[in-house]
Amino acid sequence: MALGLTLGIILAVSGGPVTTINQSALGACGSPSASPAVSGGPAAAVSGSPAAAASASASPCPSGSGSAGTAVAAVAPAPNFASGRTAFFQLGDLATNPVDGTGAAINLNQNADQAAASLNCTLTVPNNPLSARGLALPWQLGDGCSEANGTEQAFVEATILSPNGALQVYNPLVIDAGATPAAAPVVPKIARGSQVIIDVGFNGTNLLLEGRGARQGNCVDAMGQSVIGQVSACNAVGFYRLANAEIATGRLQVPVRGTSADGQACMTVRDFAMVDQDQSDNVVTSYLMNANGQIAQNTAANAAALTGATTLVNGSDDKLLAAFLDPATGCTPFTAPDITDPTGNSASQALNELSALVNQKGVIAVVPTNDEMTLVGGNYSIAKTNVYRSLVDQPLLPANTNAAQVAMAYCQNMTNIAPARSQLDMTREAGFGSPVAAIGSNLASFLGNRLSMSFANLGCNTFGLTDPTKVTLDGNQVATAVTYNLVQQKAVPPTAAGASASPTASAGAGGTGGTQHGPPSKHHRRGHKYQNPSHM
Repeated sequence: MALGLTLGIILAVSGGPVTTINQSALGACGSPSASPAVSGGPAAAVSGSPAAAASASASPCPSGSGSAGTAVAAVAPAPNFASGRTAFFQLGDLATNPVDGTGAAINLNQNADQAAASLNCTLTVPNNPLSARGLALPWQLGDGCSEANGTEQAFVEATILSPNGALQVYNPLVIDAGATPAAAPVVPKIARGSQVIIDVGFNGTNLLLEGRGARQGNCVDAMGQSVIGQVSACNAVGFYRLANAEIATGRLQVPVRGTSADGQACMTVRDFAMVDQDQSDNVVTSYLMNANGQIAQNTAANAAALTGATTLVNGSDDKLLAAFLDPATGCTPFTAPDITDPTGNSASQALNELSALVNQKGVIAVVPTNDEMTLVGGNYSIAKTNVYRSLVDQPLLPANTNAAQVAMAYCQNMTNIAPARSQLDMTREAGFGSPVAAIGSNLASFLGNRLSMSFANLGCNTFGLTDPTKVTLDGNQVATAVTYNLVQQKAVPPTAAGASASPTASAGAGGTGGTQHGPPSKHHRRGHKYQNPSHM
């Protein structure tokens, strides 16, 4: 069926039937007429009668009031665990005998076939990676992995902040171990006293940083030996300490995000309207690959010289916002001069986090304990969640925080906030290309499928919640349509929901502090690994 013509909103009314409103009946904003009413229950009709639900009208604006006046009852947002101090000193480690989030050992002596099966790779960091000369040295992908394989590709992105508040973006190159670049990397210029953060993205499962440069660059890829999966960074705390100080004194000016075409605030990477099961991961960087499999920085000069080169991209929340959601909804990403390619500006993971820090209001999404990349031995870990948060300048959780409550709150907020915004923007997003064609036929169907995957893999059903999406798949398992149930839901502890999450006393490998709880079991979705199943 044609998206934008037959997509509907499902409105469940307490004590009454389910009504489907055809998407073609919605106005420009794609929003049902509703004036939320605060309620302790899951949903209630304004009139209290099923008949009122059946006559619900559509409104061109989210704040409009229709003649029927059917309302989706509001549930108060769950605590978002997004307050408190950020890291003042480096947290985390470089794993030398790594294990994954389940506690299984990671083989560091693979051949190509083993790497293709495990999707675990190593990345050797060049010497002095935070210096101008070090940034221009290629990072080397190893342990049987190759940049030519889409599920093994690694990407590196540097954001540079000078003492006077000037920002720059530079994309260091990644090549296969022992290979040569397709073109020599550009050598950047960095002002004295600058702080450099290097964020690393990965299209596989677990990436390990190696080499003397990893220690020289204050790099982190694990808590103890428990690897954070796709996420690693160098000098994160040093960069954000300077950035936060410069924001406080006015030297660093972070632009206001502004208003979207739907009348709402433009989204940030800490907005529950756009987050997924592993928010704040991966980078905007892209590379060029020539016919021989050699890699080059993606610059205008290299693109002109390497005729027919393939563009390699990282499945990234940051790229989703900057390259898809912002243009689709009339917003402008936060960018800085790209000194890799002097012809333009670029977004970056660090810029997006700074923008979210300054601009995100209301209910704020920060990395939760049920993110697969924060697990230790298959259990929730406050300590490892804090390591992850320290890499993206997010508030740390107190050691005595109930990890299951963090997970439960994240699920409730995502379930209640994301569907309404996606429904509001559906018409615009349906006319925009898909970030991953294998997941959705366009941006709207992609986002619906991504939300459904995230709901499953965060174990949100364990907290008494119901998947708010209904995804239609074609014969290739690509989402072609999605409907949203806008009923506000209230999460409950696993035992009250008929599930179980047994607490343990362990603080996890190499970590201290924070009670852990066994996370709900996860489910594979349509053949994808559950780490970043939507590849974005």
